[in-house]
Amino acid sequence: MLRHFVGLLVGLVVTGALLIGGGWAVQQALGGIGTTPVVGQKLWIALGAMAAVGLVVGLVVAGRVSPLATFIPSMVLLAWTVVYALDMNRALSLVPSAPSVNQLVRDVGTGDKTLLASGVWALLGVALFIPVLMPSRWSRRHDDLDDDYESTQEGSYY
Repeated sequence: MLRHFVGLLVGLVVTGALLIGGGWAVQQALGGIGTTPVVGQKLWIALGAMAAVGLVVGLVVAGRVSPLATFIPSMVLLAWTVVYALDMNRALSLVPSAPSVNQLVRDVGTGDKTLLASGVWALLGVALFIPVLMPSRWSRRHDDLDDDYESTQEGSYY
């Protein structure tokens, strides 16, 4: 039970890392449309942020944590993709873009729009959902110490 609660918390952190870190990194790496390509330190920082987000996702997918750690972000990404497929304007209105919002938040939102429209969120949502389907992820770890002892019948001389 505690393992699943920790998995829920990890899932919320991974969701934030994906949406905030991934959105910001994509916006920084691509720059504005119609501008000169991004080069230098700004590009390296954006690529480093992408690598960090990829590392977090890889550890959660490959690690032995509760499947809730991948279920939460996969459902957020897939739900947002379904809303985008059904009603594009409604899905894009979920992203803060008002001039009163901090520029950093607008950059994250622009990157998230790019990832949503290009289908990257759908692809990543499906990839994060696959570990949820594995029954071994839901069960407890098997204690290997119990296998060292053979069970004998009462009264046996062997």
